[in-house]
Amino acid sequence: MMRTTTFRHQSRGTNLGLVSDSIVGEHSPSAAPSATELSNAALPLTGERTVPGIPEENYWFRRHEIAYLELRERCAGRRVLEAGSGEGYGADMIADVAAQVTCVDYDISAVEHVRARYPRVEMLHGNLAELPLPDASVDTVVNFQVIEHLWDQAQFLLECFRVLAPGGELLISTPNRITFSPGRDTPLNPFHTRELNARELTELLVDAGFVVTTMTGVHHGERLRALDAKHGGSFIDAQIERALAGEPWPAELSRDVEGITAHDFEIRDADIDDSLDLVAIATKPPTAAETGA
Repeated sequence: MMRTTTFRHQSRGTNLGLVSDSIVGEHSPSAAPSATELSNAALPLTGERTVPGIPEENYWFRRHEIAYLELRERCAGRRVLEAGSGEGYGADMIADVAAQVTCVDYDISAVEHVRARYPRVEMLHGNLAELPLPDASVDTVVNFQVIEHLWDQAQFLLECFRVLAPGGELLISTPNRITFSPGRDTPLNPFHTRELNARELTELLVDAGFVVTTMTGVHHGERLRALDAKHGGSFIDAQIERALAGEPWPAELSRDVEGITAHDFEIRDADIDDSLDLVAIATKPPTAAETGA
């Protein structure tokens, strides 16, 4: 069941969890949920994460999903850590191809949800600034739409570097500050501590010891560009304005949002400053012994 109450925070560049109190998979307090109900229940939509299965959230969910679809083959046969797994749907996608998937999240409700719903994933409760894994214990770290929520981004990246084996990869995405919070020094989304542009993200990665091999951006594809034009120039603003109004969405807008797929977005290296989100690949250099130096 989904319950939507009064709309609150005003924000352009964020998902609709910020402007509504939506809870999915709500249970009656008079009866304890069964194991099946726990595994099927969805997490609250709070603005800190996106979750699948909410029609009004579909645009944001698909915008997150495209990074997993485009990069999960880089996880094939590898030991993967997802640092900040949220609802867990992405880790489950990675489990289709990876040798092993371990997740770490600080939110205990997310930890319990992932353990119940995604049995292929090893779920650990922990602080991303102090990852509960040994040195050089994973081949790939995945961190999609998380770093902007962290207070100590530099320390987190040092931890990613530590747990990666030499030659391992960090796959990371984050909102592009230039387009997500335009003209502002502080993020529009109150759950974000610091947003980054491509240059700033590159600097953080290099300072942590990584070599940045790819810096790309998420853009609207042809269908979404047409929806931008259809809805007054910004499909994003059309959704948020209706949410802030606290009224039912027009049927046409609802259909357009529900019909979005991940493949309506494009990831490319051109026009990086105009991108919606940044998607980067950074490598931990191999040791001198491995390179034969």
